[in-house]
Amino acid sequence: MRVEGKGSLTPSTASRTIVIAGAGIGGLTAALALAKRRFHVIVVERAAQLEEVGAGIQLSPNASRILIELGVDKHLAPHVVVPDDISVFAARSGHEIVRIPIGDTISFRYGAPYWIVRRADLQAALLAAVKQHPDIDLRLGSQLEDFAVHAKGVTVAQRKGIDRVTEQAVGLIGADGVWSTVRSRLFDQARPQFCGHVAWRGVLNTDQLPREYRETRVRLWLGPNAHLVAYPMQGGRQLNIVAIVTSRWNRPGWNEDGDPKEIGIRFAPPRWPGAARLLIGTVGEWRRFALFEVGDNPWCKGPVALLGDAAHAMLPFVAQGAAMAIEDAAVLSQCLAEQPANIPEALRHYAAKRKARVNRVRHAAESTGRIYHMQGLPALARNTTMRLFGGRRLLSRQDWIYDWRAS
Repeated sequence: MRVEGKGSLTPSTASRTIVIAGAGIGGLTAALALAKRRFHVIVVERAAQLEEVGAGIQLSPNASRILIELGVDKHLAPHVVVPDDISVFAARSGHEIVRIPIGDTISFRYGAPYWIVRRADLQAALLAAVKQHPDIDLRLGSQLEDFAVHAKGVTVAQRKGIDRVTEQAVGLIGADGVWSTVRSRLFDQARPQFCGHVAWRGVLNTDQLPREYRETRVRLWLGPNAHLVAYPMQGGRQLNIVAIVTSRWNRPGWNEDGDPKEIGIRFAPPRWPGAARLLIGTVGEWRRFALFEVGDNPWCKGPVALLGDAAHAMLPFVAQGAAMAIEDAAVLSQCLAEQPANIPEALRHYAAKRKARVNRVRHAAESTGRIYHMQGLPALARNTTMRLFGGRRLLSRQDWIYDWRAS
């Protein structure tokens, strides 16, 4: 990052233009939230076309509530599945440990639904809402090259093909993912770290499976150094299959095609039951993803801030990665609206408000991962404790996550 000057913005010099780098879930949600607060938003996305990354995504009430407030639900409603419950199984025995109610229970308890949706459908719904808003300028196929901070805010250099454009804004938000260009310019030591887990992802059509798999139920198997989750999408016509295993990653890049034989070996008997192996064996095409984290680093500097995975990529064991980005967007827009004449101070306030919660969720994900992947006597003690707690009490332990509100 080049710094060309110092000083805070004043009402006489401030416009209301914010540039967002990245048109993923966090970036598009932030654009809608900021436009609702009467900011003009430019979204710069290097991809010429928004494509699906991953298959399914779970949106707990803390996230769905924000999307509903932004009007995204009218675009998303035809595509969501509201699961009835989560069935948790012990891998070795195959027996159900506990069943956690979702459906109407969550909607009543938290005032917002628990949704499962294809990531592509969520992004398409956000995109449809963005395109309808006159104060959002979405620029696909535009690469953020560099930016310079100065007394009036930030000048952003973009490239599209052979054309290079510079544009002035009062703030820049890096919502460009775990490999964030904005973060690398701001804090060159804040680099993603491989966390020792690899996620295998595949999709099944439920007409390939016994009738029971068409139920709107999340199934979760807990095993030694691995777990498997299957949840419905597309009105129950598809199952998203995710297997997360302890593993090494010594390859370039962070995702690649997965070998079905390799994942079959990892989920072989006697450690894994027939139901889990049926799903593993039916998936024809696997994609595997190395899981990287971004640690407790600074989030902002002057009129530039980070959002979502760019700031705090975390383990997926409490299904809150996307939700944290959506929450970030809501708090960011609130803080900027409260101090539009002093963007650097507003961004410092945003980071201060978000960090404690994000770190608590991060630690919960790490702890949950250790619990999921127990083996031997600790796993037996885990299973017994979960049975004694029961599904409703286990759900209540998520109150601090699910019942969160931006203000």
